[in-house]
Amino acid sequence: MKRILALLTALLPLLVLAACNREQPTRQTTSTRNSEFADNSDDAMPTKGGALPSGHPPMSGHGSTGGKSAPVNVDVSGVKKADGGKNVGEIFAGKADLSGKKVTVRGKVVKFNSQILGKNWLHVRDGSGDAAARTNDLTVTTDGTAKVGDTVLVTGELHLNKDFGAGYSYDVIVEDAKVVVE
Repeated sequence: MKRILALLTALLPLLVLAACNREQPTRQTTSTRNSEFADNSDDAMPTKGGALPSGHPPMSGHGSTGGKSAPVNVDVSGVKKADGGKNVGEIFAGKADLSGKKVTVRGKVVKFNSQILGKNWLHVRDGSGDAAARTNDLTVTTDGTAKVGDTVLVTGELHLNKDFGAGYSYDVIVEDAKVVVE
């Protein structure tokens, strides 16, 4: 009983915060589960009930910089691959071999969420990957900051199937990254 109470006490602040800030997504009727994760989605936050395809954003309902909750349209053309690094598409394609290893990627910030679970959360795109397959948007956790539209150099450890509990999990995520705004 004490363990259950301790677990509920630990999860309660997260659940309250998520409920207070939740923007209701527009329901889409397609055959793709979690279809709101499309490239130009109005609500790119995860839904409860299973792993997310491609490591999309953290904790439903947390607004991003500027009060927007979904990635904005940022021109990602012309982003050059980091020397010795990978592009977003290569990270998703090689995720099994890269798991647990340090990766470096250059991209533009399309979304920023500040101080969720003690971390800042970025979504980085570089024009590679496939929007339909949801391999064009890389989720990154960091102590650093950046603004939507900034070009950043990200270096951090790649993790697969990361589960933060309460139904929020990520197929691909770069954690505790060093982020340098260029």
